[in-house]
Amino acid sequence: MLVLEDGNVLYGCAFGATDNKKSIGEVVFNTSMTGYQEVLTDPSYCGQIVTMTYPLIGNYGLNAEDLECMFSHVSGFVVKEASIHPSNWRSLESIDEFLKAHGVMGIAGIDTRMLTRIIRVHGTLKGMITTNIDADISTLLAELQQTSYMYDQVSRVSTKNIFRSPGNGYRVVLIDMGTKLGIHHELLKRGCDVTVVPYNTTSEQIQRLQPDGIMISNGPGDPKSVMQTAEQIRPFIGKLPMYGICLGHQLIALAAGANTIKLKFGHRGGNNPVKDLRTNRVYITSQNHGYTVDKESLHGTGLQVSHINLNDDTVEGLVHDSGLLASVQYHPEAAPGPLDSGYLFDEFVDTIKKWKAE
Repeated sequence: MLVLEDGNVLYGCAFGATDNKKSIGEVVFNTSMTGYQEVLTDPSYCGQIVTMTYPLIGNYGLNAEDLECMFSHVSGFVVKEASIHPSNWRSLESIDEFLKAHGVMGIAGIDTRMLTRIIRVHGTLKGMITTNIDADISTLLAELQQTSYMYDQVSRVSTKNIFRSPGNGYRVVLIDMGTKLGIHHELLKRGCDVTVVPYNTTSEQIQRLQPDGIMISNGPGDPKSVMQTAEQIRPFIGKLPMYGICLGHQLIALAAGANTIKLKFGHRGGNNPVKDLRTNRVYITSQNHGYTVDKESLHGTGLQVSHINLNDDTVEGLVHDSGLLASVQYHPEAAPGPLDSGYLFDEFVDTIKKWKAE
């Protein structure tokens, strides 16, 4: 059963790592119709129980090429129907086999539309998946209240060591807040010489790598829980080309003196409309975040809004007066989601090229 902190209890069928007995996390929903493998391996979901709103999950199986991380960091997986007989020429295993291998509890047979409506009304909720359906609900609710899942999320998913992916182009330091492989691949496709560093790498250590540009990746949790990273990138604002994606976008805002706030239920899916205010063009984007930059806090930071979400008018992109700094709240590398926003990586490389030519 899935027990929510508001007292709702949903019964279903366990699959995946049922030996775990129970798992606790923040219950969120994702509206993507495909891409469940990329969702399961996105480090930004660390500590969260992910609900897929699309009813049939697992029908095309899982493969070795579409992983965004070598491990799954989700706390649980909630679906309407889990396909036990996947059919696709690339498929290597079923959703059940994948969750078992990665130690993730799943629950199927849930009315995911009802669960999504609960989250939309009340906001994200703490929840527990448990196979002990005879347990006293009041005892489980008390345990839910006392258990924290929002601890050291970034340190749990960030690389522990500096490593390099050689290229013939510009030297880019990628600060790993829980980066997806898609970001890494997009930089390599543009010839960049990429050095990946842990989230707590100091500004002095970054400077010694002599980067032509810095990219701050996506990652899980509250951006204010990793203020040390914001402090580390602050010296580079206006001095070196920088780009932030998702959590990286929020950290850039904090480093410049702006504020971030928690959204009621966040943006998670592959169909979020975003308008680029520089061109007035609308893009359909892939998103996964629970926090946003407070638009009212940008005054005096040197940051200007470059993109907005057309669903709720939240900030989706920023540019700096120096012309060297930009960021987006969504995922230009997609995975899953539309590939409309890949041009943003080209803009980052172009910024480096212009800066080097000066």
